[in-house]
Amino acid sequence: MSHEPAEPLDVIAVGAHPDDVEIACGGTLAQLVRQGYRVGIVDLTDGEPTPGSPGPDVRLAEAAEAARILGVQVRHTLELPNRRLFDSHEARLALAKIFRRYRPTVVLGLAAKTPLASPDHYQAVQITDAAVFYSRLSKWDDQFDGLPVHTIKKQIWYPLGFSSLQLPPAGGYFVVDISDTLSLKFQAIRAYQTQFPPAKDRLFQTLEGQNRFYGGSAGFDAGELFLSAGTLGTRNLIQLVCP
Repeated sequence: MSHEPAEPLDVIAVGAHPDDVEIACGGTLAQLVRQGYRVGIVDLTDGEPTPGSPGPDVRLAEAAEAARILGVQVRHTLELPNRRLFDSHEARLALAKIFRRYRPTVVLGLAAKTPLASPDHYQAVQITDAAVFYSRLSKWDDQFDGLPVHTIKKQIWYPLGFSSLQLPPAGGYFVVDISDTLSLKFQAIRAYQTQFPPAKDRLFQTLEGQNRFYGGSAGFDAGELFLSAGTLGTRNLIQLVCP
């Protein structure tokens, strides 16, 4: 990867593995692209080894196709180890360099542990939180290959998983309308043919039910839930409650 600054992105979504971001917030990313924003995805690992996949090249090709379907402009896969992903200085630096290179306004990251699923997800929570902080630290040029400091304005978390009704603590919760992009989200997930064969179609039923529930709670046909790291506020109550 180049160490030169690139054209900025408005939003970067971070996942532990290819398909994490698509499952949790693919509809929102597609909606942002339609609204004219520049969007990127960073996968901390390539997800390999994994059952059903013949190897990293196939998984990376699936990820590229999913990104194409969503319309995101940039996708990077870091060379961190799947199944052995741990929060470390090296992992934090690798992600913070991406942030410094693309200078996003908003970073979306995993919200919490995912019981009965990969422990990599919780490590990704910690790596992303730290990288957001590292990105803005001055007097540390030797760690960042000359990339300038960058302050990310907002950090937002997305929940991933279906085995709990309890939401992680946060400064606030909100739902993004994905009524127009729900089908694109499912197309992007189905691009991972090695991970979601017909035998796993129950995932799509569960996910659609969740997205319909989240959307319905906010008056939309379908929606995705997000958690704010800080308290949400407004200067215009009417615009907030009657968008």
